[in-house]
Amino acid sequence: MYWDVISVESIAPRTLRVTFADGLTGSVFIDASFCTGVFTALKEDAAVSSAFAENGVVMWKNGLDLAPDTMYREIQRNANRHYVVKASQ
Repeated sequence: MYWDVISVESIAPRTLRVTFADGLTGSVFIDASFCTGVFTALKEDAAVSSAFAENGVVMWKNGLDLAPDTMYREIQRNANRHYVVKASQ
């Protein structure tokens, strides 16, 4: 699928650069407010930076993953190609 993540790298604290199958590239900032429940493991900056791409998604060794379709949509519609993942308001 065009929104499959093909690469991910840590570029700043809590910030990842993701590249999708169709070539779209952008950054994802994982706000600490998002890190509750199963995502508590991502409270530490070092945990966020250990992300990798597998099977088209951003994953961590503990099995957590982020929905690639949502990241793609938010990065594509933002002129700065940036998406902030945070708790719902």
